[in-house]
Amino acid sequence: MPLRITTANLNGIRAAARNGFFSWLARERPDVLCVQETKAQRAQLDGNGLYFPDGYHAFFHDAEKRGYSGVALYTRQQPDELRTGLGWPEIDSEGRWIEARFGKLSVISFYMPSGTSGEERQSFKYAFMEPLLDYLKALRDDNREYIICGDWNIAHKPIDLKNWRANQKNSGFLPEERAWLDRLFGEAGFVDAFRLVNAQAEQYTWWSFRGRAWENNTGWRIDYHVITPGLRERVRSAEIYTAERFSDHAPLTLCYDLEL
Repeated sequence: MPLRITTANLNGIRAAARNGFFSWLARERPDVLCVQETKAQRAQLDGNGLYFPDGYHAFFHDAEKRGYSGVALYTRQQPDELRTGLGWPEIDSEGRWIEARFGKLSVISFYMPSGTSGEERQSFKYAFMEPLLDYLKALRDDNREYIICGDWNIAHKPIDLKNWRANQKNSGFLPEERAWLDRLFGEAGFVDAFRLVNAQAEQYTWWSFRGRAWENNTGWRIDYHVITPGLRERVRSAEIYTAERFSDHAPLTLCYDLEL
């Protein structure tokens, strides 16, 4: 059986639950689920079995600020090791990185800061991106394979969003951000796993709640599986689930020719 890994920005795990996300999870049963934007503290979820479904081990890295950010991992197999954070206090306080290790494979749930709220947060995002690239280069060379799933908050190329011409001065499609992804998939050697198996246009994972973006498929592809080059030949298929809407993002599932 192929290894199935899903990434989903839930824009609030409790809101997504009300929209049926955990019923979907019970049907789909990926081997690993990477969640971003839990917007909850672990203590707020404890005692409610809905958030701890049978057959899964659940791990959280909360933001210190209540109702903000936060990432999680749900794994059907107990990891050999769990790591939370990057060791950078200003990032780790926002709950943006959690890693499960299975032998020589790491699966990570990652949430890149957004700059859409203004210049201060865009500057924060830029200040994080350069050291992150150096960190990722070090990971590439440490004799492990990595699948870094999550909301990277950048659309890479014009094919990755509907209205690309109108968004060239907007956070998420700025030239500096796109050039950074060029470097991630170039000099750093990482691979956009989705594009290995799907080169089609209009393959989006995020749609604004404004207007009729969802109905018109006026979206962005900002959720990725970013993999080390050693996994390039292991990617089998990819699916963006849009039959139901749990948040402003859609779950993205990739199948790999791998075992945990």
